[in-house]
Amino acid sequence: MNLAIVGATGVVGREFISIIEQRRLAFENLRLFASARSAGTRVTVCGKEYIVEELTESSGEGIDIALFSAGGSTSQRFAPIFANKGALVIDNSSAWRMEPEVPLVVPEVNPQAAALHKGIIANPNCSTIQAVVALKPLHDAYGLRRVVFSTYQAVSGAGSAAIRDLENGMAGQPPSHFKHPIAGNLIPQIGSFEENGYTNEEMKMIFETRKILGLPELRVTATTVRVPVVNGHSISINVEFERPFKLPELVELLRSAKGITVQDDPAAGFYPMPLTASGRDEVFVGRLRRDESLENSLNMWCVADNIRKGAALNTIQIAKLVR
Repeated sequence: MNLAIVGATGVVGREFISIIEQRRLAFENLRLFASARSAGTRVTVCGKEYIVEELTESSGEGIDIALFSAGGSTSQRFAPIFANKGALVIDNSSAWRMEPEVPLVVPEVNPQAAALHKGIIANPNCSTIQAVVALKPLHDAYGLRRVVFSTYQAVSGAGSAAIRDLENGMAGQPPSHFKHPIAGNLIPQIGSFEENGYTNEEMKMIFETRKILGLPELRVTATTVRVPVVNGHSISINVEFERPFKLPELVELLRSAKGITVQDDPAAGFYPMPLTASGRDEVFVGRLRRDESLENSLNMWCVADNIRKGAALNTIQIAKLVR
């Protein structure tokens, strides 16, 4: 296939390249695109040097699959251009996720949705991806009635400038990306606030979870928090089921599920953490225990590498579904 990466010099773009090399993803031709500021940069992929091209409206000819990670406004403008020229665009931004005609795909959860594309497939929010990977086998077995998300999201989810804010803050410098210092602090705001008091990040998790699982009436709520961790998102997930469950059987169900690794021995200090999940492909779950305040309810701790599984890897998994 003829492959393109749009946003090739960004955090996720670089991770695309790393995964392509690690997994030996086959392609005949590769083109790298970025803004005018990054055009001309030389990037080595699989031992061959490529020159990054400026993304323009004349770009996109002869491309079979285009992996986009260049922001929502860029995607809104250029994804249709690539699609109209015959490329399948797999987009990492939030621009297309809630469009009814655009599939929102997590390969372990709803791979069949990828076949319904009309030139664009959306990659979900990073936190949503890891959450639904953990929730899908539980829904199939017990039926989801209500889900409560509390996220602890790493600064890498906000890009290179956010990582620098954390690094600079640890050296005593003021923030330049976040509104408040992130070093030694938690910021209970990711994205902008909406009229209902939720942030748009929280609303993304709510609506995307419903769309991916095919449960438009599912009761979901979320609180998203930025934490002083470089990489790896963590989520406390509280789930109410339609049907009763036996905890040992539920744990074994998760152990056998695709894309999940169970780390659940609290007495030995063995549970998922961002530090140990970073650089890994799987979604890690642990701290599995009944919610004793509500019948048929569970508490679960869920961790994944937000740049890898939460962005680049999921996108490449989608590409392998449709190629």
